[in-house]
Amino acid sequence: MRLPALTQRLRLSLPLLSFPRVSLGRFSPSRRPLRLPRLVRPDGLTLARWGLVLLAGLFLGGIIHILVVMRVPSMVHQTAYARVAEFGPDGSFNRLPDSLPGAEPLPLLDPQMLHAACRFDLDTGPVRIMAALPPPFWSFALFNAQGEAIYSLNDRTSGNGGTLDVLVLTSAQLSQVRENPPIGLEDMIVIETAEDRGYALLRAFGGDPVRRSITEEALSAARCTGLEESGVIVTLPATTDTAPAGQ
Repeated sequence: MRLPALTQRLRLSLPLLSFPRVSLGRFSPSRRPLRLPRLVRPDGLTLARWGLVLLAGLFLGGIIHILVVMRVPSMVHQTAYARVAEFGPDGSFNRLPDSLPGAEPLPLLDPQMLHAACRFDLDTGPVRIMAALPPPFWSFALFNAQGEAIYSLNDRTSGNGGTLDVLVLTSAQLSQVRENPPIGLEDMIVIETAEDRGYALLRAFGGDPVRRSITEEALSAARCTGLEESGVIVTLPATTDTAPAGQ
């Protein structure tokens, strides 16, 4: 039997399958178009106004930030110069209280160091600063009235060990001193400055109670006087290497 004839007989023997017709009318999407809410589109003038407001705010904020950053250091320094006067009269070294957290007498002081400060005014003449500070470390710094450091040295850079002898003066005063030099001028550290007012700061390591007592005595003996009044020679207090009892 041929294959085509067999296929035709099978087709005739199978019942016809019929499927019900399903109407898709109720499932068809609505013919009405979907309407989105109408958005308000700003015109060019409104956008320009908002842009100007934003730029003005950024510009004003930048100016305020710059003014604050520039103002804060000067306020700190002026406060430091003014606070030096609270610890004693001008023209002499005055011992500063110990630097404790939240109770610093001046900004940026090391709590491990002992400090003494002296305010001066060159309008009355040159100022001679003399001190004899003990080891192991001490330093000297000179600040103007704005709180800017104009000179500094320590025991390793002074060249005189524990002895400090500094003459602070203006350019006009230096010319006068050269015409009539005082005795020992060649041994002094001469600091010429254009500032009339300022303050000097001595820092020395306190250490154990014995060395602390010696350091406090040395700071008390430091001098910050006019050139005419500086005839007294400052000597280093006697030191001892004896350790405190119990060490």
